[in-house]
Amino acid sequence: MFVVIARELRPDAAYWPCRRLLAAIDAVAWPFALLLLVLHVPAADGLVRPAVAVATLCAAFRLCSAVLVNHRYRFTTWRWARLVALLLVVWAVMKLALPT
Repeated sequence: MFVVIARELRPDAAYWPCRRLLAAIDAVAWPFALLLLVLHVPAADGLVRPAVAVATLCAAFRLCSAVLVNHRYRFTTWRWARLVALLLVVWAVMKLALPT
């Protein structure tokens, strides 16, 4: 038996001043940050050209989404910042709970 469950679409993001500019920066920054990580890997000679191509295409598609469909764009920085904040809270609780 095959069951398909349709999820509701997320509501449009709220608009605030400079959202489009920050979304464009966020859309371009993350692919090129990952590209910089690839460039610093030793012996990544055969990986550089495909990584540059993929990062450029990802940045272009994300930039189009961030600028043209801004009400649907979700910030990657916010997603990762929440994860890092959660890990920092867990670390602080463990640091306080465990005797040194």
